Amino acid sequence: MSTEGPTPKKMKKIDESGDLEESRDFDAETQKALEEIDGCQNEIDALNEKASEEILKVEQKYNKLRKPFFEKRNEIIKKIPNFWVTAFANHPQVSALLDEEEEECLHYMTQLEVEEFEDIKSGYRIKFHFSKNPYFSNDVLTKEFHLGTSDPKSESTKISWSADMNLVKSARSRQEKMKQGRKRGLDVKSFFLWFEDHEDPSQDDIAEVIKDDMWPNPLQYFLVPDIEVENGVEEEEE
Repeated sequence: MSTEGPTPKKMKKIDESGDLEESRDFDAETQKALEEIDGCQNEIDALNEKASEEILKVEQKYNKLRKPFFEKRNEIIKKIPNFWVTAFANHPQVSALLDEEEEECLHYMTQLEVEEFEDIKSGYRIKFHFSKNPYFSNDVLTKEFHLGTSDPKSESTKISWSADMNLVKSARSRQEKMKQGRKRGLDVKSFFLWFEDHEDPSQDDIAEVIKDDMWPNPLQYFLVPDIEVENGVEEEEE
């Protein structure tokens, strides 16, 4: 008499999308357990979606509450000469974009603003305000990101460069010289090349750094050298 149990029937499995497909053998008890797990997972996913909606509402609420403080901070910052160019030059990622002439241009930058769209997930804009300067005639340069669709896009202000002051053209010229010199491993970094770049808006690291790191607390980058000096003095005293 054979001691083997009944041969398990070919059952359907649950694929990664939550749908059932026929490919593996499960006994009836396992299949029932899998379906129960799938039911629990659907409940968890529904709660996660609800949580995301509530978190979004909280973010919208606090964005409105933070706005007058950001505006007040910007007004105070205007009293400090070269605040933004100093903060940019001290930031490890943003400073990597700046060549000497671009840094000189950013001395005319008077204000930075980051504005998230109403529903937050759909995108944001970054606004760079400038005083009258020899480089371009624009008062405000804006780079805007639209991320709420399957085809993310970005757009930026057309810069009205003064004669012989086009920093984008200068950066592209340096790129061409590097190609001719076969220095292909070296990419020309440029703030204004970044500003006009719309190749992959969903993966714009510099924009994310400005929005999530520089904008929330620029003071820490303005004070970087002073903080380093103070820490050095403390270490010597110890």
